[in-house]
Amino acid sequence: MSNETNAQPGDLLVRIGVIVFIVGAVATVVTVIPLLLGLDPLPTAAYLVSMLMPTGFALAIAGTVRSVLSQRRAQMRASSISSAA
Repeated sequence: MSNETNAQPGDLLVRIGVIVFIVGAVATVVTVIPLLLGLDPLPTAAYLVSMLMPTGFALAIAGTVRSVLSQRRAQMRASSISSAA
């Protein structure tokens, strides 16, 4: 993410990815605790929510790639404009 006040392409994807990752990480911890304490395992749905962790990671990486590509395109446009002048 940038220090600028205007949002860059990909920033929203990164933010959503971080939130989804955190939800998945919490779900992973919650599903592992009963196994470590010898309690009954949670239902399958709890394990499916744990899959949000890699999904959030993938969203954050996609947002980062989108931001990098956008910045690269902007630099290419700026350099082509300055070299043409």
